[in-house]
Amino acid sequence: MVKWTNYDELDSAKELASLKNQVDVKSVMSGDNGAKRVKEYSVPMSSGLVYNYASKQVDDKVVDTLAKLADEAELVDKFACLYNGEVVNTGEKRLVLHQLTRGQLGDDVVADDVNKREFYVSQQERIAEFANKVHNGEIVNEKGEKFTTAVQIGIGGSDLGPRAMYLSLENWAKTNKCFKMEARFISNVDPDDASAVLDGIDVAHSIFILVSKSGTTLETLTNESFVKDALKKAGLDPSKHMIAVTSETSPLAKSDDYLDAFFMDDYIGGRFSSTSSVGGAVLSLAFGPEIFARFLNGAAAEDKNSTNKDIRKNPALLDALIGVYERNVLGYGTTAVLPYSQALSRFPAHLQQLDMESNGKSVNRFGEEISYKTGPVIYGEPGTNGQHSFYQLLHQGTDIIPLQFIGFKNSQMGNDVVIENSTSQQKLKANVAAQIVAFACGKDDDNRNKYFEGNRPSSIIVGDELTPEALGALLAHFENKVMFQGFTWNINSFDQEGVQLGKVLAKKVLAGDTDGALKAYSELLEI
Repeated sequence: MVKWTNYDELDSAKELASLKNQVDVKSVMSGDNGAKRVKEYSVPMSSGLVYNYASKQVDDKVVDTLAKLADEAELVDKFACLYNGEVVNTGEKRLVLHQLTRGQLGDDVVADDVNKREFYVSQQERIAEFANKVHNGEIVNEKGEKFTTAVQIGIGGSDLGPRAMYLSLENWAKTNKCFKMEARFISNVDPDDASAVLDGIDVAHSIFILVSKSGTTLETLTNESFVKDALKKAGLDPSKHMIAVTSETSPLAKSDDYLDAFFMDDYIGGRFSSTSSVGGAVLSLAFGPEIFARFLNGAAAEDKNSTNKDIRKNPALLDALIGVYERNVLGYGTTAVLPYSQALSRFPAHLQQLDMESNGKSVNRFGEEISYKTGPVIYGEPGTNGQHSFYQLLHQGTDIIPLQFIGFKNSQMGNDVVIENSTSQQKLKANVAAQIVAFACGKDDDNRNKYFEGNRPSSIIVGDELTPEALGALLAHFENKVMFQGFTWNINSFDQEGVQLGKVLAKKVLAGDTDGALKAYSELLEI
């Protein structure tokens, strides 16, 4: 039986606090010391990835103390509680089972008289069969013509994760001759979002994926009506162009309005749902079920790494606890995610939701107020674009912002050109290497405007190429990092009450049930 204890009550947390400013990054990363440190401070991940933390403000003493923290807080044991089916979502009194969508780490999990692993696999198999029939021309539009575009209608985790995953593999799939269909996404209730997507596709050859667990999500159902109206205006039967991803108990589950329905359940949160039917339908249609399976395999392999109790062999655990050290000891409130891969252009947006919706909490898992800091602000953009944008503040601003770089040795598409004796990919890699050292070591200059203090900590995940397996491993790494941090802070990372209040008030506005400031703002916006 694990013990759930507040972070500030852990002896190892107090020991960790005594190590503030233990490491001067500028010193340890300069000269030969830096070269040696880069080689030593690396942890292998799955799918050819490596997590390197040489430029973080830690040394062996700090990592040893983080290992004590992991043991005292029973973090890996709590992960086992999660994947073995204990109720770790205390706010909603639910199991948390997204790992089961890509592998079986522990015991069979039976809930509601259903083997949940078998249930998730059965939905993947149904989606695979459906996608193959679409690709083979067995499921077609009213004129007997093949569908060429898949459009996902969802919001939050039903959009951000699947959209990021699709963009991450789109060019890889085209290069590797496994690209099946274009995918588009409608999420915002702003009518310009749906209009822009519909104007850019051939609706007669499009299949729409409505994603709503409850079948009652206001923005999603509004956009569904928008799409149905467009289909009807084109003389098309919406029921021949739409599928649903929902729960078995929702009003969408057995509706004649859809070609088919594929199921998820309350044990998989939206931001953790990319490896479930939520991501499975659109990714299987876009790239084929085999590619989606490879993506799942990458995630499963990294989940297995996260079961290792040795922090130096568990990259997600190490990354998580270095983040705790930065947040709670060094006092850093923000983290930038900086992928040097255009394919990962929306990956920071997904991680923003994953992290901030999970760990943006000020009460512990029992609803008691806590006095220490929890989740940081997450943001980011791909390099090298970000270098010409917000890196100025990262280098010379008054706040120190920890950085998480992601880079690959090879491009996805293989097209390149030599300019000034180097290829574009070499220039990209040169930039990320230069940035890490520039942030760590800085630059002395008598002109204070050109002086760089350095001591800006960073880590990097490096891979050979962004493949389906590598993408799955990346996703699982960050999911598990967020989970381990939530366990450390003794908060519930798996509910999101903070998104609900605005929804309730919006419904009051639409119903005309307003007073005070809410009424005044409604009038200002002419609602």
